[in-house]
Amino acid sequence: MKVAIIGYGYWGPNLVRNFAETPGCEVAGVCDLDPGRRALVERRYPGMRTCSSCAELADDPDIDAVAVATSVSSHFELAISALKAGKHVLVEKPLAATSEEAAQLVEEAERRGLVLMVDHTFVYSGAVRKIRELIDSGELGDLYYYDSVRVNLGLFQRDVGVLWDLAVHDLAVIDYLLPGRPTHVAAVGIGHVPDVQENIAYLSLLYEPALIAHVHVNWLAPVKIRQTLIGGSRKMIVYDDLQPSEKIKVYDCGVTVDRDPEEAYATRIGYRMGDMWAPQLDRTEPLSREVREFIRCIEQGERPVADGRAGLRVMHVLEGAARSMREHGRPVPLPKED
Repeated sequence: MKVAIIGYGYWGPNLVRNFAETPGCEVAGVCDLDPGRRALVERRYPGMRTCSSCAELADDPDIDAVAVATSVSSHFELAISALKAGKHVLVEKPLAATSEEAAQLVEEAERRGLVLMVDHTFVYSGAVRKIRELIDSGELGDLYYYDSVRVNLGLFQRDVGVLWDLAVHDLAVIDYLLPGRPTHVAAVGIGHVPDVQENIAYLSLLYEPALIAHVHVNWLAPVKIRQTLIGGSRKMIVYDDLQPSEKIKVYDCGVTVDRDPEEAYATRIGYRMGDMWAPQLDRTEPLSREVREFIRCIEQGERPVADGRAGLRVMHVLEGAARSMREHGRPVPLPKED
């Protein structure tokens, strides 16, 4: 399987390394407009083909797939060109700049029978996969909430705000973990840096009948925090992605609600505190697992977990959140279908 990488900036080197290390896969070329970055590729991978023209790789009949790791504004043009050239495509998050563009990519890939995958890397982490396992097993009971904080000082982006840069990670995880689809999204945010969109934002997703997901993202925090709380009727989870070990802790705690049959309007709330345990996690690099799934889906004609439709659902939430921010936090209804 021959794969070409378009973009060798922040994320491109990670893609090249993981594709190069995947059995049965060959990096057939790297494209970047910056000659300095192309020189980095040539020094690190002597003999590897580099170029400045994306069309050169897309038109090469020997290349089976293309991975796009460029600015968000260029995702659609590069991905649609590769799909029309008959290539399978992996696109860095978010899938495109608008849901209309994302929908066109999904339609083009499905019409041609090609794999379209979005780089929702956290979905492939051992921690998130373990949480999904715990939810599916019913160990948490009925889900009540997902509450995440993802903050740090920078890295400011010029073409997208903090929601599109940081919250997209949580939205991808939420789409993978939580049952059903959110009915509404509400968001508030504000920017403090000239020529940059919002750098602080708070986003909430509402589900039926009684589930809420909340995400707080910030580029102006003095510390880096990557922590998520997931609460259920039986157990609760603390997920701290910055912990070197025990990233997930499961707490056997919660509340019990009883009504006194002799007092019709009296409700008694009790608190249950049990044990805490940290499950063993798969330490495989998430991007390595993601790349292997991309190759396997191409070879076996399967649909990846983070397929184009997953990317489109995240796009709908991001656009709804942007509209909600413009309307000072008013809840915005979300599409019921992809």
